[in-house]
Amino acid sequence: MEPGCQTLESRGLGGTPRVSGPKIRWLWALALAALVAAPAWAAAPTGEASKGPSEVIFIVEVVALMIVGRLLGELMLRWGQPAVMGQLVAGLLLGPSFFGLIAPDLQHMIFPKTPEQKAMIEGVSQFGVLLLLLLTGMETDLKLVRQTGRASVYASVMGIIVPFACGVALGEMLPDSLLPDPEKRLITSLFLGTALAIASVKIVAVVIREMNFMRRVVGQVILASAIIDDSIGWIIVSVIFSLALHGAIEPLSVAQSVIGTILFMVASFTIGRRLVFFAIRWVNDTFVSEFAVITAILVIMSVMALITHLIGVHTVLGAFVAGILVGESPILTKHIDEQLRGLITAFFAPVFFGIAGLSADLSILANPQVALLTTGLIVIASVGKFGGAFVGAELGGLTKREGFALACGMNARGSTEVIIATVGLSMGALNQDLFTMIVAMAVITTMAMPPTLRWALSRIPMRKEEKERLEREDMEARGFVSHLERLLIAVDDSANGKFVTRIGGILAGHNAMPTTVMHIEPTKTRSKSAAAEADEKAKQAAETIQAVAERSRLSKEDEEKEKSDLKLDISTAVKAAPNAEHIAEEAEKGYDLMLMGLNKPVVRKNEFSDDITNLAAGFQGPLAVADARGDLLKDPLRGRMSILVPVNGTEVSRRAAEVAITIARASRASITALYVAPSARTKKRSRRNEEAILKDIAKLADTYGVEIKTTVRADIAADEAIVKEMHRRRANLVVLGVGRRPGEGLFFGDTAASLLEKSDRALLFVAT
Repeated sequence: MEPGCQTLESRGLGGTPRVSGPKIRWLWALALAALVAAPAWAAAPTGEASKGPSEVIFIVEVVALMIVGRLLGELMLRWGQPAVMGQLVAGLLLGPSFFGLIAPDLQHMIFPKTPEQKAMIEGVSQFGVLLLLLLTGMETDLKLVRQTGRASVYASVMGIIVPFACGVALGEMLPDSLLPDPEKRLITSLFLGTALAIASVKIVAVVIREMNFMRRVVGQVILASAIIDDSIGWIIVSVIFSLALHGAIEPLSVAQSVIGTILFMVASFTIGRRLVFFAIRWVNDTFVSEFAVITAILVIMSVMALITHLIGVHTVLGAFVAGILVGESPILTKHIDEQLRGLITAFFAPVFFGIAGLSADLSILANPQVALLTTGLIVIASVGKFGGAFVGAELGGLTKREGFALACGMNARGSTEVIIATVGLSMGALNQDLFTMIVAMAVITTMAMPPTLRWALSRIPMRKEEKERLEREDMEARGFVSHLERLLIAVDDSANGKFVTRIGGILAGHNAMPTTVMHIEPTKTRSKSAAAEADEKAKQAAETIQAVAERSRLSKEDEEKEKSDLKLDISTAVKAAPNAEHIAEEAEKGYDLMLMGLNKPVVRKNEFSDDITNLAAGFQGPLAVADARGDLLKDPLRGRMSILVPVNGTEVSRRAAEVAITIARASRASITALYVAPSARTKKRSRRNEEAILKDIAKLADTYGVEIKTTVRADIAADEAIVKEMHRRRANLVVLGVGRRPGEGLFFGDTAASLLEKSDRALLFVAT
């Protein structure tokens, strides 16, 4: 999402509620008072410090940019525009374009031109560029590009080639007065071509999300095309930066830049991906201090930015690629993502875009020649991007309406354009006039895009198969298994432990979840040989999980293959004797579900053993406790499963049904959903509830592509109904949703206790 852009329902961290009209007026008054008082703060005596850069002026600059940027961003959101445009306009208003015209002395007092003072705020701004590129990379979904296929590739490639050629041609025709160095016209032309060719994936994502087109085919193609645009654009910018450093287009320097960039990209997405995953996981699991993972992410970004600098290309490429790798990290939790996003959008984004606005002087547009050139730049940029994207959409097989919508969406430059213009200005490819013209083009094309894209998307009908797919995805979005990110599996070397590793492999393979296998030893003291043997058993359990996950990921089209390309991130640990403290310590690393499988999990017919109780006591999240019985006890890894899942309309029973359906899908098992109806006194109302509950479970099964049978038993106790149906259906695994009950032991209720006593088939309890 665009830095600083939130929907009207959610503003920043914590979803700050919408501000009413009178409160907005008070905020505007506060901002005005701050600006009026700013000169007094800036002019306050500071002794010897007044001869050099002043921290007071620096604070006033930051406060002014944040307050005005936030208020104008709020205003833009209410007008249906991205908030980042408000931050950019804040800089334009506080700069020479407006504030500098009506009160030049006051403007120079708050934003002095002295190099030392400018260096303070621009240092924050430059680091903000890297953070914004990090955030852009984190929001870049490369899987989406692969899913959309040739349509997004054609649209993006044509949408880059045509405006790029137009920009280069325009650069070759510009008068010398608009060039920073006429002898380096080609570098300026190449940079101008890049500026015209790139699109803002964040602005596009905001509008598509707002229109509920994020999961529509055309919405995914538009977003994937913008992602490709962004990625190619930053690579081109980095290469041009290298050329600018050499001062001329030399074959050797071009080859060095291109080869260096290619090697960096290849290394990043092979070795670099594994290193980033390992670093984030190691910091998350090792450090106990707050925000350690955020520190690790910032270090990763900085290191990769320095690497790109050392190979002679711009640091923005390193920050962007670091963002992609961080965003793909399997344990980047939503909480960490929100913390980092809040830091960037609340502070660095308004400062950077405000400084970009301060650097632009729109008063140059009073010159008819410059105004005409700016208009031409906007027209060429819009026509080139629209025409190229539309032709690419046609080649990619989209309809004309879909192609028109895609072309409208790709025409927004947004914050991406401002960042590129800032980079061009800093490396000498642009002068102040060209920078201002590009910023003006970015503002106008960005503000024109949302209404045109909304209109174009509203004219695209929904296909039948697309509607069915969206319904299935909506069902899955409310699910439990689909939101699991990390598993903890506590097992021993028993048959029950092997059965749980099988279940764990199925669940881990569903979302390629990072998994930790904790091998539980039966005794507290162990010899060195016993310890080595336990480590080996833990590794064997991890290998079993990997093998099961590979088998469970095979689609019907891939059944002939022996392996899938799935490689889980599995770590192992060995703990002597079941201990609540060990589990609690491990749980602090962040797990969404713990599966437990120990030898003899049940004692005294209907009570869990002390070992199971101790493990459960240390984990406060969702649990899955297994008790393999019957043929699944004899062959826990390969035994064929037939599943019965009781449902009653509660959330816990629905979670259990989802787990059961996931297991059935992966193991090709048959599955039956059982609803136990209440007494005849409430028969009429019960029938309605029964139909709604079973229909919901049937839809859930359809989401996973699983055929499920449904059955009802009335006027009978739940435990008796489950046992009778289990034998009638020849089910060998009952998956039951339960809730933890208060008490010293682990107790899941009377029905679960009765099944522990009566059932001769395997049981899996899914507990909240």
